[in-house]
Amino acid sequence: MDVYAARDADIYAKYSDALVRFASGLVGPSDAPDVVSEAVVRAMTHRTWPEVTHHRAYLYRAVVNEAKMHHRATMRRRARELRSYRVEYDEMPEVRPDVLEAVSRLSIRQRASVFLTYWEGLTAEEVATRLGISEGSVKRHLARGRAKLKGVLDE
Repeated sequence: MDVYAARDADIYAKYSDALVRFASGLVGPSDAPDVVSEAVVRAMTHRTWPEVTHHRAYLYRAVVNEAKMHHRATMRRRARELRSYRVEYDEMPEVRPDVLEAVSRLSIRQRASVFLTYWEGLTAEEVATRLGISEGSVKRHLARGRAKLKGVLDE
């Protein structure tokens, strides 16, 4: 390992935990480690890295830039998905933002069960087959999901 690689490893070890906490506030905890990894690789392979004297500030700025790119990529992906949805279904049904927020708080299985039952029109048996779980589990996920959504949907 050359001198620069050892120095870079020490710099990464020194700041990585703080950078991940910082990135968690920008992009959320699930994407933060990836954003930090990409930012650090970009920063440390950039031609100006050997001349950098304030490594911490440089890496924080790199994380901010990577978070911006992450958000732009996410928005582009969502736009593509929306265009695809419109082509397939002609017209997007109107969905209230508060309902979307409430659905996003359901567990993954509850969300999947609700989506397949109400948006795809599948029976509990068909949902169970598609998800690879028992029909009783689907009914339980639906019941719990409905209970969580009741306050929003009753308005």
